[in-house]
Amino acid sequence: MSTRLVSASTIVAAPPEVVFAILADPRQHPRIDGSGTLQGTISGPARLTKGATFGMDMKMFGLPYKIRNRVVELEEDRRIAWRHFGGHRWRYELTPVEGGTRVTETFDYSRYNRFWAKGIEITGFPDRNRRGIEETLVRLKAAAEADAT
Repeated sequence: MSTRLVSASTIVAAPPEVVFAILADPRQHPRIDGSGTLQGTISGPARLTKGATFGMDMKMFGLPYKIRNRVVELEEDRRIAWRHFGGHRWRYELTPVEGGTRVTETFDYSRYNRFWAKGIEITGFPDRNRRGIEETLVRLKAAAEADAT
């Protein structure tokens, strides 16, 4: 396992297609964001496809900014990942399990060279992102289970 991957998983009592529908609709991302950085305005398609772009208003360290993401991995109901101008990816992997879906969210910065990776680590992004991932999974679980009923 790469030390440049930050992941957490949870079991959601909903089928993969319900979970994927939330992840593949960028307008639902404020509903599940556990990082506190997503501020609202979403642009892009209602349903993401590989190569699709979407944007959002963000805020970090009190500073507002806009970000544009591109979907770089997509397997319907199983996996979706996007990236912005940086080399890191946000990936969701869905695995059917008895009673629902195992969801694994990963912050993947393995594509950076050692210099850039060290910068990410020094600024504390792996730990900050781990906390955001854990809270996002809590919110995604609640949203998907509500949608499945």
